[in-house]
Amino acid sequence: MSGHSKWANIKHRKAKMDEKRGRLFTKIAREIIIAARQGGGDPEGNPRLKAAIARAKEVNMPNDNIQRAIMRGTGELEGAAYEEMVYEGYGPGGVAMLLNIATDNRNRTASEIRYIFSRNGGSLGESGCVAWMFDAKGVITVEVPVGEKREEIILQAIEAGAEDVDDSDPAAIEIKTATADMEKVKKVLEEAGANIASAEIAMVPQTTVTIDDPETAAKVMRLVDRLEDHDDVQAVYTNADIPAHILEQVEL
Repeated sequence: MSGHSKWANIKHRKAKMDEKRGRLFTKIAREIIIAARQGGGDPEGNPRLKAAIARAKEVNMPNDNIQRAIMRGTGELEGAAYEEMVYEGYGPGGVAMLLNIATDNRNRTASEIRYIFSRNGGSLGESGCVAWMFDAKGVITVEVPVGEKREEIILQAIEAGAEDVDDSDPAAIEIKTATADMEKVKKVLEEAGANIASAEIAMVPQTTVTIDDPETAAKVMRLVDRLEDHDDVQAVYTNADIPAHILEQVEL
């Protein structure tokens, strides 16, 4: 889950990764293929490819899979020609939803995504309807218990160029950066011994919509999960903010 709502915590994401590892490998491979096609096969000269490979290693994707994806992107191996698109829409409660898509059949994908929205209380919108509500940011999640290096990590992140630090999760710290600064901030934290749980370029909402009804919260979460289960959906972003006390009442 890449929505960065409060309920999309590290344990939730890791559980989904373990449960759907094969599908996750497919999505990351597509990202590697596209990154290599656009910027070449050398990760040192291709920041997007470097980030995609780092994500692949986070989920223990085999090196052979990574290399094959790079070679498909550079044309050394044959493979599908994926097209990148952004879909926009609305979920239950009127929350804004932004989807990154990578597909080799745009008509099929559009039909299937529209169906998922309609079956789960949402609607697929026109281009531009919600994209203006989101900004591209680097998002680094550091897994750290309360009291253990938290203040030190926050200060190091800020000194390295972080734009915002969210310390509200007792198990983690979420750090937002300008996209160009993410790798620099990540490197500083790694050298300081921080446990980086994830680092990615994400679409972060400028403002959030608080969902204070458990039923609506469940519907939003269900729609996000259904969308993330689709092979062509690389990432789902939403401006929904589900407080912890509401999350505790949610049953999917």
